[in-house]
Amino acid sequence: MVKQPVSVNGVVRWKDVGLAEQAKSEQKERKMVVLRHEIGDVLRDVRQRQGRTLREVSHSARVSLGYLSEVERGQKEASSELLSSICSALDVPLSSMLREVSDRVAVAEGVAVPDTVPQEFSQRYGRDLNTELDDELSTGLLSGAR
Repeated sequence: MVKQPVSVNGVVRWKDVGLAEQAKSEQKERKMVVLRHEIGDVLRDVRQRQGRTLREVSHSARVSLGYLSEVERGQKEASSELLSSICSALDVPLSSMLREVSDRVAVAEGVAVPDTVPQEFSQRYGRDLNTELDDELSTGLLSGAR
């Protein structure tokens, strides 16, 4: 950080200028993430990928078409029960939908979240943890954990 002279009404004052100011301005520039918007976007994306209409999903989820539309547009905050019902109607696990939402929020916040074990950890502990996990999944050792 550097101090620079700043003149205000003929009075010279010293002002700190540097990384702290840049960080503050970057925080102000970031757009606030609204969770209901991200949830709605993910639900709409899933429904559209399946080629289904709002009417079909609302009927299966037993929720009104208008309310489902508002949830997808991020205008309504859906309860956990309603989200579970919508995910069941879409035949998508709630956890998968929430993971997709989490990934989108992380991207919006500029946070990098690895989806695998970093190479540094596997080298540090002397084995390839990704390979071990894949082996366990393929042999079904973790299938009982669901």
